Amino acid sequence: MNFKNSTKLALTSLAFAGLLFAGKANAQEKKGLASGSDSQGFRIGIGVEPGIPTGDRIRPYSHFALGGNLRAQYDLKGPVSLMLTAGYTNFFGRDYTSSATIGGTTVTSTTKAPDYGLIPVKAGIKIFPAHNFYFSGEAGVGFETNNNYENAGNKSAKLILAPGLGFAESYTGLDIGLRYENYSGGNSGTFGQVALRVAYGFGN
Repeated sequence: MNFKNSTKLALTSLAFAGLLFAGKANAQEKKGLASGSDSQGFRIGIGVEPGIPTGDRIRPYSHFALGGNLRAQYDLKGPVSLMLTAGYTNFFGRDYTSSATIGGTTVTSTTKAPDYGLIPVKAGIKIFPAHNFYFSGEAGVGFETNNNYENAGNKSAKLILAPGLGFAESYTGLDIGLRYENYSGGNSGTFGQVALRVAYGFGN
């Protein structure tokens, strides 16, 4: 029953309107992406992720990252959801300064670092301790699309670990999450990013 119909009935009977409101609130609580969900089902989400690179391996070369991803989520009964996420993240290269001593003279030069690309594939879980608010944990593999910083550009795969927290609203499909993502192994050393995911989900 929509809001207009509920309003018309409320003008006729305040008690009946109160029952309708209680029923609507209960239905919202049971829908996916809420704590204590009584329904199971799949949800698909499309997200955009700006991020700030962290760690000595990446900070000299990049100060900003931007990614996009597609997430399949399965809502279990209760406050738990399972996730499978894949996408692409680009670490934008920045100008950096290097120096070398040649014949007793120090020469300084400024160079534009190349972009660094990563394809992450992760599995994870969301736990809702309170309505709409969640903690998340993900683990997976990141496949380098290029590596111009270490080992003569040899591409490799990296282990990804990513704890986070967020807010998800069922009716609008909005999902906003903040996480720290750590990349380790491979040829390019260990580094990470702090990423904000703004996504729209549909389904369930």
